[in-house]
Amino acid sequence: MTLADHGRFPYSGVGDRPDFTWPGGRRLAVYLGLNLEHFAFGEGLGGQLAPGGPQPDVLNYAWREYGNRVGVWRMLDAFDALSMPVSLLVNSTIYDHCPGVVEAFRARGDEVVAHGRTNAERQGELDEAGESRLIAETTAAIRAHEGRAPRGWLGPWISQSRVTPDLLREQGYTYLLDWCHDDQPTWMSTRDGGRILAVPYPQEVNDIPAIMVRRASAEEFATMIVDNFDEMLEQTASASGGRTLVMGIALHAYLVGQPFRLRHLKRALAHIAAHRDDVWLTTSGAVAEHFAALPSAG
Repeated sequence: MTLADHGRFPYSGVGDRPDFTWPGGRRLAVYLGLNLEHFAFGEGLGGQLAPGGPQPDVLNYAWREYGNRVGVWRMLDAFDALSMPVSLLVNSTIYDHCPGVVEAFRARGDEVVAHGRTNAERQGELDEAGESRLIAETTAAIRAHEGRAPRGWLGPWISQSRVTPDLLREQGYTYLLDWCHDDQPTWMSTRDGGRILAVPYPQEVNDIPAIMVRRASAEEFATMIVDNFDEMLEQTASASGGRTLVMGIALHAYLVGQPFRLRHLKRALAHIAAHRDDVWLTTSGAVAEHFAALPSAG
């Protein structure tokens, strides 16, 4: 029996690949993926603090907007205090809604990653022409404000169609974050005979599935981050054949920007920052750039 397959990459066990290291000979790369999202009022998709009523769902809309008005600024203070870089995953409508937030991260030199137009929609539900327009509009908005097009993409709600990698490559993207199948980057083939890099993005160490779906407490989510980091750092140093790995931490300001959760998040990030001499604190774009330049990536 032959099962349907995506055809983007073959199976590869993590212990069977060419060895490599990150800059400085480090074995573990760690990046923060901060989702900066904007939602339509009274329509479309959106995360829920509590079961929503009829539209306009003021409770859940206002809860999400807290992240843009308050939570993100408190998180920015925490990142500054720990000197931690950020990959800012931006809905392009944020530039019209609260441009000062992106400006603050731009001033730090952080990377801007495209995250669609808004998380009120899923791109995978569109036809190819509609999805292509979504990508083009997002790219144009970011280029207009940042002075250059983004290199990386994360689909709203991790949504992809069967042609998303092809469309992204055709519009100039070099990597995507939607696939969570590995702890190392993976090359994906595209229909033009080229390829695009899948950089690991977490669906476990991610506040939405952890807190909104599995109902993890603030303390549990912070402990998840610490345990995942400690275990991966130990794996990379294993005497029986440590492997170079990527650890992403996916965050949303309306969730972990809440004060009681932020308190625990800061504890977890301080634990990681205390190991900055042992790991590469970086961005998803830097991970993609370094990996693509390796001789074994040719």
